[in-house]
Amino acid sequence: MKVTSSEIVISAVKPEQYPDAGIPEIALAGRSNVGKSSFINKLLNRKNLARTSSKPGKTQTLNFYIINEILHFVDVPGYGFAKVSKSERDAWGRMIETYLTSREELKAVVLLIDVRHAPSKDDVLMYNFLKHYDLPVLIIATKADKIPKSKWQKHVKIVKDTLELEAEDSLILFSSETGQGKDEAWGAIRRLTEI
Repeated sequence: MKVTSSEIVISAVKPEQYPDAGIPEIALAGRSNVGKSSFINKLLNRKNLARTSSKPGKTQTLNFYIINEILHFVDVPGYGFAKVSKSERDAWGRMIETYLTSREELKAVVLLIDVRHAPSKDDVLMYNFLKHYDLPVLIIATKADKIPKSKWQKHVKIVKDTLELEAEDSLILFSSETGQGKDEAWGAIRRLTEI
């Protein structure tokens, strides 16, 4: 997809703050530091629209980005080892769950997983949660440039087997460094949102 405009609309924590544009939404989920912000920036051809950080837990709100006035990306806080209190993590969990289970505009969830490692318990829990609520899932296996090409299929198989990936869910190898998988990701997002 040719991105001609993209900007952050709002950082929301509760439903009454969500934008009411009535356009399709794609949520981006994954553990802290998996590369969600880098994925957003690469897809939108922007350097720093989504702020990246080496410190886990940078995203603490639901960040709505509008693309070409026809689609929202919704960056949700990372799960896993973010250096925040348990009560803050619990609040994030409730905020994310409310959004994922009640938002009519939500068409699918992009679940980002670091292809270098087997999916964590949290990754499996998130995938199972999304399947339980019948949300279409697109798996983006990030950091493909960090492993040799000859080992890609082995790592992809580990991700698929660990998640017990269902046949209707696609997995795309992705690198924000090289742009690997960018066109396939857009193709899948367009199919899921029918834009």
